[in-house]
Amino acid sequence: MSRNHIARLILASMFLLGCFVAYTQNRGGPPQLTINKVKDDLYMIEGDGGNVAAYITNEGVILVDDKYDQDHDQIVEKVRSVTSQPIKYVFSTHHHADHSGGNAKFLPTAEIISTANARANIVDHKQANAPPGVLPARITFTQEAAIVLAGKEVRARYVGRGHTNGDAVIYFPALRTLHTGDLMAGNTPLIDYPGGGSLASWPATLDDAMKLDFDTVIPGHGPVTTKANLLAYRNNVDKLRTRAAGLIREGKSQEEVGKVMIAEFGWQPTGLQMQWSLPGMMTELK
Repeated sequence: MSRNHIARLILASMFLLGCFVAYTQNRGGPPQLTINKVKDDLYMIEGDGGNVAAYITNEGVILVDDKYDQDHDQIVEKVRSVTSQPIKYVFSTHHHADHSGGNAKFLPTAEIISTANARANIVDHKQANAPPGVLPARITFTQEAAIVLAGKEVRARYVGRGHTNGDAVIYFPALRTLHTGDLMAGNTPLIDYPGGGSLASWPATLDDAMKLDFDTVIPGHGPVTTKANLLAYRNNVDKLRTRAAGLIREGKSQEEVGKVMIAEFGWQPTGLQMQWSLPGMMTELK
């Protein structure tokens, strides 16, 4: 066997070993996040948990949500890729760990702000499947809160029950952009009844949010979209509410209602809608 052939075999073996090491190391790590510009100085970080918004100012960065605890370092890294300013504030849209799970790691260097109900839901461990160690915000509000950094304003508003009883929408007035949290997420609503959610109230809650002047929407999960698509989502929620209420008032069983939700609204047979939403709907929509 020639020396060149032996050398090529050694190089190929080293390459395969490197690939294997990288593969095994990445298997245990969190999914990779990406950052994309929404408008001007507003960015969205997506992947793993809920969508994070990052608003860059000359006096610091304002985040909306912070995903899971395991995503903290990547969020910081992505923010540093677009600015040298530190993260100073985090607005939480609600208490679920895929949106507030990073609180513990951000609290030493940033202030976290949420609705009073979202804080209470974390303190009271309302999310049964949450990982341990999720910490609540230190600053809370009941109706509205605002931050102004370097002349740039961000407003948080409680608009009513829907996904939970503590959902906040986050409004960037200068950019006419709204972060909805999970009041808009995916194709069909998840009503967290253990966390105070309400299908009956959800359409009116979105009606209140729609009164704000915006054209761009950052949903809790999924791609950046438009106000028109938020209205379509609201109408689908109302359609689901009307359909479910009709079935329940006809005396249909929980199993029968569940089958309709699967067939007509795309609910997964073993998904959270079936675990969290369906039992509560049977009581709320009687």
